[in-house]
Amino acid sequence: MKENVLRSYEYLSTHYAFDVDSKPYNAYLERPAMIDLLPCLQGKKVLDAGCAAGWYARYMADHGAAVTAFDLSPSMIDVTKRRAGNANVHASVHDLTDPLPADNDSFDIIVSSLTLHYIKEWRPVFQEFHRTLKPGGTFLFSTHHPFMDYMNHKAENYYATQQIEDEWTVKGERVPMTFYRRPLEEIISTVTDHFRFINLTEPRPTQKFKEVHPEGFDKVSTKPNFMIVKAEKPGSP
Repeated sequence: MKENVLRSYEYLSTHYAFDVDSKPYNAYLERPAMIDLLPCLQGKKVLDAGCAAGWYARYMADHGAAVTAFDLSPSMIDVTKRRAGNANVHASVHDLTDPLPADNDSFDIIVSSLTLHYIKEWRPVFQEFHRTLKPGGTFLFSTHHPFMDYMNHKAENYYATQQIEDEWTVKGERVPMTFYRRPLEEIISTVTDHFRFINLTEPRPTQKFKEVHPEGFDKVSTKPNFMIVKAEKPGSP
């Protein structure tokens, strides 16, 4: 599974480097909602967990954060470094299913954008997020909406965690993608076992989405595509 994801994203790194600013499902659906939920970044130490092509890493650095960015794909880390330039971003290859190379209470904020659905077992990952997040710190992540995955892919049991084999069409080429769908109850309970739940957001498309991708606008206007969870580590900063 991990090797399949790595292979796909190594292949997609060039595409992401050129299109990360304008991919409609990212730029005009998920990203505006994530940005609205970010706390103040000035002077904060932030972990970008699954940084892909580095859009969030650069954005957060430009707004005053010191960013540590991890991704499984070496090619994506190369893209992130080029995008970051001289910004305060330290990007390196790391598998989030391994212990994080960071001390306890290292980060004020942990952000993970559309990454966790590639990981089957969340609890060890969340334990590491909890360990390295400061008390009072914010954990913000987006992932596939379980309704979307259940409706779009053959699922015998909604309540089971299921590996999904999919394909993305990128510039006329089909790219295999593998991820996991899981029920909403499991998502929320994994959060609340480690953090204090703040809210859940189901992003809706912006007007810009309609302009650049009108054929997909009606679908994402009436059916949820992603979900965003905001939580915090209990305790005083």
